[in-house]
Amino acid sequence: MSAQGAMVMGLPASRLTVPGLVLLILAMMVLPLPTFMLDVLFTLNIALAMIVLLVSLNARRPLDFSVFPTVLLLTTLLRLSLNVASTRIILMQGHTGPEAAGKVIESFGNFLVGGNIAVGFVVFIILVIINFVVITKGAGRIAEVAARFTLDSMPGKQLAVDADLNAGFINEGEARARRTDIGRESDFYGAMDGASKFVRGDAVAGMIILVVNLIGGIAVGMLQHNLGVSEALGRYALLTVGDGLVTQIPALVISTAAGIVVSRASSDQDLSREFSTQIFGRPQTLYVAAAVLGTLGVIPGTPHLAFLTIATVLGGLGFWLMRRQRTVAFEIEPLELTETDTAPVDVTWDDIPPVDMLALEVGYRLISLVDRNQGGAALGKITEARRRFATDMGLVVPLIRVRDNLELKPNAYRITLKGVDVAHGEMYAGQVLAVDMGDVLGHLDGAPGLDPLTGLAGVWLEASRVEEAELRGFVVLQPAELIARQVEAVFRQHAAELLGRTEVQQLLDTLARSHPGLVEDVTPRHLPLTSVQAVLQQLIAENVSIRDTRTLFETLAARAPKNQAIDELVETVRAALGRSIVDRLFEGGNMLHVMGLSAATETRLLNEMGDEGEALLSPATLDALNDAAERALTGQEAAGYPPVLLTSPSLRALLSRLLRRNLPQLSVIAYAEVPADKIVQVNTELDIGAQE
Repeated sequence: MSAQGAMVMGLPASRLTVPGLVLLILAMMVLPLPTFMLDVLFTLNIALAMIVLLVSLNARRPLDFSVFPTVLLLTTLLRLSLNVASTRIILMQGHTGPEAAGKVIESFGNFLVGGNIAVGFVVFIILVIINFVVITKGAGRIAEVAARFTLDSMPGKQLAVDADLNAGFINEGEARARRTDIGRESDFYGAMDGASKFVRGDAVAGMIILVVNLIGGIAVGMLQHNLGVSEALGRYALLTVGDGLVTQIPALVISTAAGIVVSRASSDQDLSREFSTQIFGRPQTLYVAAAVLGTLGVIPGTPHLAFLTIATVLGGLGFWLMRRQRTVAFEIEPLELTETDTAPVDVTWDDIPPVDMLALEVGYRLISLVDRNQGGAALGKITEARRRFATDMGLVVPLIRVRDNLELKPNAYRITLKGVDVAHGEMYAGQVLAVDMGDVLGHLDGAPGLDPLTGLAGVWLEASRVEEAELRGFVVLQPAELIARQVEAVFRQHAAELLGRTEVQQLLDTLARSHPGLVEDVTPRHLPLTSVQAVLQQLIAENVSIRDTRTLFETLAARAPKNQAIDELVETVRAALGRSIVDRLFEGGNMLHVMGLSAATETRLLNEMGDEGEALLSPATLDALNDAAERALTGQEAAGYPPVLLTSPSLRALLSRLLRRNLPQLSVIAYAEVPADKIVQVNTELDIGAQE
C-alpha cells in the first residue's frame, strides 16, 4: 500500500499529520524531554524556518502560500513549547554544566558568541528588537492595510468578473475560479492581519523566558545546589543565552518570511527573477553606481580597495548585461522579418484588456484631485453623486475606474463610457472657476474658462480670491465639484446603458430578500431577464425612477401573463407609477400646466402611424413635428412651466422616442399617468396642421 493510501484508525495518514503535530507540540509543554530529543526538535525548528523562508521567496503570489497564517501559528507554538521544555531542563540540570540542555543550546552559547555572556545578551536583545520593532511591526502594518484594501476592492473585483463573463471573455468555470480566488485573497489577508500578532507575542515571550531562566537558574543553583553567585551566573547564563538564540534566530527567519509574503505583489515570476530583472536589469543604473563608487574610491582617506573593487564589479556587470541585451535583440529581430512568423502565435483572449463601463481619466496635473494620498477631493464628490443618483433614480451605477492618462493634456480630463469619450474638459487644480450667471458686477482678471455642464463662461482664479468673486455675484465652483457635476450628468444622460444584466440581477436579489414570491412571479416564470432589463431601460431612458420596485414588479406580475410586448409593458408600468412620475415633473403641485396636441395633429399622427408605428411617418411629418415641438417648448418655458407634453397612451411612446432626440429635456406623459386629484391646464398646443 502506498504512503498516500495508508490508513490509520480508518483515516488517511495525510489527514492525521497536522493533528498529530499539534498534539505533539502541546505535549512538549507538559512532558519532560530528554536532551537528545530536544536537540532533534531544535534542529527541526531551524530547518522548518528555512523551508518556510524558501517557500515564501519562491511564491509568485500570496495565495500560493495561503496556508501561511496557520503555519505561522504552528511554528510559534513549536518555539514556545521548545522554550518551555528547555527551561525545564535548564532549571533542573543546569548546575551540571553547559551540556545539560543539549548540544544545540551549548553550541549556540559557545560558538555564536564565543562563550561571552554579555555579548550573548546584547545579541539576543538586538535580535528581539529587530524582530519585534522592525520586521514584525512592519509586516503587521502591511497585512492590516492589505486586508482593508482587499475588503474594500472586493465589490469592484466581483463586478469586473461579472463584466468579463457577460462580455464573453471568460466562461462560467473561469468566473467561478476567479470569484473563489477573490474570496481566498480576502480571507488570507484577514488571517495574516491576526497571525502577525503571534510573532509579536512570541518576541515578548522570548524576553520573559530569558529573564525567568536567568533569575530562576541563579536562585536554583544557589539555594538547591549550593553554588556561588558567580558560578551559578556563569552556568545558567550561558544556557539561557544559548536557549534564547536558538529560538530567536528561527523566529527572525519566520518573521522575515511573513514580511515577504504580505509585501509580495502577484506576479508571473518568483522573487529572485523579479529582483534580478528590476534591480539589475538596466545597465545604465549599474554604470552610474560604479561611477559614484569609483569617485569615492579615489578620494584620499577612503577605503580605496573596497570602493574600487565594488565599482569594478558593478561596471563589469553593467557591461555584461548591455552585451547580453544587444545579443538578445539581434537574435529576435530576424524572426520578426521572416514570412513564416509574421503573425503572433501567443495571443490569447486574456491579452484583450477589458473595457471599463465607466472611467475617469485625468492629466498628470489633476492627479491630486483623484489621489487619496493627496486628498482626492473629487473622489468624495463622485461618491456623493453616485449616492444622490441612486436615491433619485433607484439605480446603483457601476464603480468608476479612475486613472491618469499621460496622453491627455496636463490639465485635461475625460469621462469614458465603454471606452468611448462622452464628456471632457480642462481645469486647473488648486484654482476655482468663477461662473458668470448674467448678473455680476465688474470684471475679474484670470484665465478664461467654461462650465462644462451649463456652457456658461467663467474665469479661473486663485483660491484666495473666492470671496472677491462671490461679492461680485459670480458662482464659484471647485474643480472637484465640476468633475462630480459632469459625472452625474453622464449618469443621467446614459443611465439606460449603465443598467446591465448584472445591475438588474442585483436589483432582483435585493427585492427577493423582502418579496421573494413577487420576483418569482415575474422572472423567470413569465418574463426572461432580458425582457425585464428592456422594460427598466426604457423607464430609465425617459427619466422615470425605478425606486418603487414593489409597484413596478407587481404591475409586471399582473400584466406579463397576458402580454409580453415590451412597449405595452412599459406603458402599463408608467400608468402604475403615474403619481411618482407627475410629482417629479411638477414638484408635488396640484395644478399641472402642460403642452398638448391639437386635434388635427393627433389625427394626422394616428393616420400616418397605422399599425407599424413611426416607420410610416413621412419625413415632412417628422420635420413639422420637431419644429412645432420646439415652438411649443419655447412658449412653455417662457411661461415658467415644466417642459411636459400630455398626450394619449397610443401616441406617448412614439412621441417620446421622436422628440427625445432633439429635445432631451422634454417629458412626454399619457392621460393614464395623471392622478385623478390633479388639475390639468393645457397652456400650449403642439400643432403641425391637418394631413394634406
